[in-house]
Amino acid sequence: MPSLRNDERTAYVRALYQLVAERARHRCEYCRAPEAILNLAFEVEHIVPGSRGGADDESNCALSCRSCNLYKSNQLDGQNEITASTFRLFHPRHDRSDDHFRVDTASGRIIGLTSVARATVSALQMNRENQLAARIQWIRIGIYP
Repeated sequence: MPSLRNDERTAYVRALYQLVAERARHRCEYCRAPEAILNLAFEVEHIVPGSRGGADDESNCALSCRSCNLYKSNQLDGQNEITASTFRLFHPRHDRSDDHFRVDTASGRIIGLTSVARATVSALQMNRENQLAARIQWIRIGIYP
């Protein structure tokens, strides 16, 4: 982020959030959770963290729910649980979600269709019990996937 006064920084952060959230249609760009159902705005996260050489601009930002952002942290890769090999994580600016993931609407589980997706599901711990319970409810009321 450029060096800004506090009021300029606040305006910059708000504008960046608005741009990223609208681009993501107010859904987590990893697990596709709907922002509108939660009582807390999602986070703008760096796809490639600054600590790993990532740029501080909108092209390197994604909208992320708290859970995905917390578990992603500064990771760039994860382990595919099927092959035990390491693969890069899903990149919202380069990859299409539908090419990598599908949702089992009976269980709420996010299924990785590719090695990249399986590494991402594992690294971001997308199928924890509380997430499955929430997804099942979202599916029931027709707002997910």
